Amino acid sequence: MKRRTFISLPIVLAAGAALAQPTKIRRIGLLMTASAVVYPQVREALQAGLRQEGYVEGQNVTIVLKAAEGKLDRLPALAAELAKENAEVIIALTTAGALAAKSAATDIPMVFVGVGDPVASGLVESLARPGGRITGLSFLTRELTGKRLELLKEAVPKISVVSVLWNPDVGAQARELRDLEAVAPQLGVKLLPFEIRSADDLQQAFDSMAARGTDGLVVLASGLHHQHLRRIADLAVKRRIASICEFSEFTAAGGMLVYGPSFTDMMRRAAGYAAKILNGASPAEMPVEQPSRLQLVVNLKTASAIGSEVAISLLARADEVIE
Repeated sequence: MKRRTFISLPIVLAAGAALAQPTKIRRIGLLMTASAVVYPQVREALQAGLRQEGYVEGQNVTIVLKAAEGKLDRLPALAAELAKENAEVIIALTTAGALAAKSAATDIPMVFVGVGDPVASGLVESLARPGGRITGLSFLTRELTGKRLELLKEAVPKISVVSVLWNPDVGAQARELRDLEAVAPQLGVKLLPFEIRSADDLQQAFDSMAARGTDGLVVLASGLHHQHLRRIADLAVKRRIASICEFSEFTAAGGMLVYGPSFTDMMRRAAGYAAKILNGASPAEMPVEQPSRLQLVVNLKTASAIGSEVAISLLARADEVIE
């Protein structure tokens, strides 16, 4: 009996030592172009996606946030900080964020979210086989840019002058603007592009829109625009302008129309990508995902506030109507 006790003692001690080993905390960096104010909703979506893969924030994973507050020139330094703080994978939002992370954190795997054209932007070799340390989720921005203008015209057929908020510092937006310019003559509308490089440009842009007879507005996606969605929506309502954007939060902020993928759904899926990379998967072999479902949301309260009636044909196809 004593011999059996002696032999089993090392086994018991080994088992106890194994149980006493602390859980390794994995580190995911999150690089946002917008303000940290919108972080709670992003974090909730990330947490949900991570839980599905067995990662629980505070137990075996931590999320390190860096937010540029809409100032794109801060992104490279923030990406470098994530590298110094030992992020094992970076989730980068928007094209500008992804490009900054690619340049500043050269040896860290990355998952991008909300990139309109990842191949043209130079982030991946192809959607099917990214071919490097970067993969992610595309917004289908260019494919849908012209469609948004069509939907805006269908919603309010009387629209004739459509302004476009775009940021020339976001490289892909020059191509999106050209896409709109190709579609506009077919719809019988005149386009008025307005460059928005900072929040200070918004008031002047909307004053000019009103002076030039703008009755429609397309908001191209950028971190700066996302940070100021409510202000953009409020300015459009004040000047009785029908508006559309791809950000799913736009109608909740008071914009009239949204057409695009669910941002929170994409964040959940990005979390799943990041977890797989932590578990040893190679981004080079993980195809870039494109949205499987697009949402059309109509804010009838906003339409009423600007004195517009939304076409029945559009309402019949809407996924959500805010009244």
